[in-house]
Amino acid sequence: MTRLALFGAPIVIAVSIIFSSGGSEPPELVPQSSRPAKEADPEPTPEAVEQAEEHAEEIDALPPGLAAPETKEIASRLVSSADASTLDWQSRYGAIEDLGDGNGYTAGVVGFCSGTNDMLQLVEAYTGEHPDNPLAAFLPALRKVDGSDSHKGLDPGFTAAWREAAEDDAFREAQDATRDRLYFEPAVRLAKMDGLGTLGQFVYYDAMVLHGPGLEPDGFYGIRDTAMRQADTAAEGGDERTYLDAFLDAGRAAIKARTVQRDTTRIDTAQRVFLREGNLELRTPLVWKMYGESFRIP
Repeated sequence: MTRLALFGAPIVIAVSIIFSSGGSEPPELVPQSSRPAKEADPEPTPEAVEQAEEHAEEIDALPPGLAAPETKEIASRLVSSADASTLDWQSRYGAIEDLGDGNGYTAGVVGFCSGTNDMLQLVEAYTGEHPDNPLAAFLPALRKVDGSDSHKGLDPGFTAAWREAAEDDAFREAQDATRDRLYFEPAVRLAKMDGLGTLGQFVYYDAMVLHGPGLEPDGFYGIRDTAMRQADTAAEGGDERTYLDAFLDAGRAAIKARTVQRDTTRIDTAQRVFLREGNLELRTPLVWKMYGESFRIP
């Protein structure tokens, strides 16, 4: 197929894919191992983010891709199938538990964590608009446990307060807004800069949710750096499928390097299936398996 490179001439895409496979063990909620750093100790801005900002007008002029409402819905359902073995992603707003992975409580539509700063950002933003919410009283404790797996000041009562807050449309909207700001929008923007179609944009988004926007080797930007050492992006004149395969390899290696939740099913029997089929625009119908269970979006 032909894809328009963002900062160059049209690129002819060829087929060149190497596939991997892995085991499967159903998860509860999937946490993110690397999240935005605390404001007191900020990480440097990734060079890729600065580049995307410099080319914002060009990126914004591209087709919406994964950001189109109907396709964003598909992305949410795909992530939910991996995180919670359900396509009903909207049922996850009130989900909360400690997975024993060192990230404290994991909750909500993309697994915001009490130990990784994004849950704190969410509750602060929600409380700023709705100060009398059930979670407001837990903000001092959330600030203290940020960066750890501690429940100090959260138990008892925090999980019940989270579920109560999730009944409020405003809290659901706050979850969506925080998800978009921290994960969805940066991932889609960067994927477009790299010349990737809708499937590639989803691969980036899923990796951003799963690994967090970290610069270390097992964070999103570290995984992207590894992939770019193995293959050129489409925007650099490379083969889109070859690059995506390298990115999935790097993401898979990061998962397998973990001490917990080392399942790679979301790559092996979902994303690689779409890539093998050449479905770079993530067109429906989509059929995939997750932990041995079959899913379909017509």
